[in-house]
Amino acid sequence: MDGGAAFDVVCLAASLGGVNAYREILAALPEDFPAAVVLVQHRPVREYDSLLKVLAYRSALPVRMLTEGDRLTAGVVHVVPAGHAASFTAEGKAALDIVDGKKPADLVFASAAAAFGPRLLGAVLTGRMDDGALGVRHVRGAGGRVLAQDITTSEAFGMPSAAIATGCVDFVLPLPVLAHALVGLVMVPGAAGLMRVSLPPWAAILPPAAAG
Repeated sequence: MDGGAAFDVVCLAASLGGVNAYREILAALPEDFPAAVVLVQHRPVREYDSLLKVLAYRSALPVRMLTEGDRLTAGVVHVVPAGHAASFTAEGKAALDIVDGKKPADLVFASAAAAFGPRLLGAVLTGRMDDGALGVRHVRGAGGRVLAQDITTSEAFGMPSAAIATGCVDFVLPLPVLAHALVGLVMVPGAAGLMRVSLPPWAAILPPAAAG
């Protein structure tokens, strides 16, 4: 978390169809990607979680399961364990909590927004229901940026649609474009400032202090 890139942390959230979406995104991230990546994927809790192996197969970045007390590291993909949400300090230290019926993406996004403010880039990918919609309001309220996957490339459009409906999404993009947008926004000098979208007047942002 050295502040050398436009964003220190990239938070991604998905559910149905998310594994394939993540594989495509991770394949597009170069080995010198300078931000920490936090990945939330809805999935059942199992004794053996095969998600890391599946994602690592196409990733130039190391893929690790996030554990209690870990510190987010630039250039590493941190996968939130099944059935858990993660919270963060401003120094990037993580704590894990059992979800227990709550929405993990909302919790992760809200905590990351409070911790990293405008240094946070979030993306809501394919999935059913609306997890992430509350979280993106915190991200934009803290000055961060948000992308969403478009309907044509989403296996399920519930999560992206709910996020878009808040007015807090900067860009709605097909998955291949979204993957490269993450690289451009983080790594290309000036891109984050140039590709800035004003919030519509009806957008309902939430300040980071409201994260809970």
